[in-house]
Amino acid sequence: MNQDMSILTLVLEASAVVQVVMLLLLLVSVASWSVIFSKVSSLKRVRQDNDEFDREFWAGRTLQELYQDATSGKGGPSAPQERIFAAGMREFMKLRERRVAEVGTLLDGARRAMRASYQREMDAIESRLDFLGSVGSVSPYIGLFGTVWGIMHAFTGLANVQQVSLATVAPGIAEALVATAIGLFAAIPAVLAYNRFARDIDRVAIQMESFIEEFSNILARNVSPATPGAADAPRATMGR
Repeated sequence: MNQDMSILTLVLEASAVVQVVMLLLLLVSVASWSVIFSKVSSLKRVRQDNDEFDREFWAGRTLQELYQDATSGKGGPSAPQERIFAAGMREFMKLRERRVAEVGTLLDGARRAMRASYQREMDAIESRLDFLGSVGSVSPYIGLFGTVWGIMHAFTGLANVQQVSLATVAPGIAEALVATAIGLFAAIPAVLAYNRFARDIDRVAIQMESFIEEFSNILARNVSPATPGAADAPRATMGR
């Protein structure tokens, strides 16, 4: 007797527990693809905004002009690197307004402000990356659970059958294995995307850390403890 072994039939005839596992894995897969497309767009925008600000920063304008542009917009700075710059410059100017003339205090304050802003930016950039990692590591085991449960259910149904053949066992095993297949379908793209995004985020982090060091060096070269007004309008071009 011919049996319909299509994927849809196997899913519909699976046990309730296996169907719940399949539904859960499909929902997780849809959610992971949503995160993947969102991260592709957001990381591309972060790189473009950082590169644009980097070009403006080294175009020869003064730090005061760059800071005014960064703080004059309604939505604030658009690039993560620009927000780091604005945080460091803001703290630097506050310390100068308080008549702090010690070079070490000025630079330490600016660096701490930039580091705090850097951590906030990295938290935002890395958001939902842990979800992809969890999907990639957990989905195969969820699918395996569905497979094991389905095979148990299939063999339990054959307990009272006197003659067991491959034709009677195959449908139950096949429908159980669909759960593993769906688990791999959810896990493989999530793992690949996680590894790719992790490399891209590392490059963004290195770029922003390098900017913090370069900007700190610019402030150090333009600040003089003997002349408190020497750093009022330093130019970024002195860094390269």
